[in-house]
Amino acid sequence: MTSAEALEILEGYLQKKGLKTTAQRRLITEVFFDPRFKHDHPSVDSLYQHVRTRDASVGYATVYRTVKLLVECRLATPRQLGPTDKETRYEPEAPGEHHDHLVCLECGFIVEFENEEIEALQHQVARHFGFAIREHRMVIYGNCSRADCERRPTAEARPTP
Repeated sequence: MTSAEALEILEGYLQKKGLKTTAQRRLITEVFFDPRFKHDHPSVDSLYQHVRTRDASVGYATVYRTVKLLVECRLATPRQLGPTDKETRYEPEAPGEHHDHLVCLECGFIVEFENEEIEALQHQVARHFGFAIREHRMVIYGNCSRADCERRPTAEARPTP
């Protein structure tokens, strides 16, 4: 979904709620749906930092409240992706789109992926147990093999098997 499409949905939602579309809400939504940023699964803090690079007058509370509005109108979904991730992260949503995640336990790197075979198997398993899937999410945890994995111990610091 583009930021323009998201803004159109948000503006319709705000109008129904009797709320104003402000320049700051527009900016926050544009940054949240920016293709260079949206796959980062930002927390409110990181979104706030990105927004402030474009407009230093935007306050933390405004970002927080705007993210809440994005969740209410189903443009964002709160997630806690890592087993040790204490921060709530937000993922931009688009109707009809679905993907799963790989999360590095060392550095927190997140990969989004789609796999039709895995989706088919999930539906097969659900049918086998008499379930009708309404929604699901799959997160696979492991260690990435990226050379720049931020928290990977150096060779000297790794325990020997």
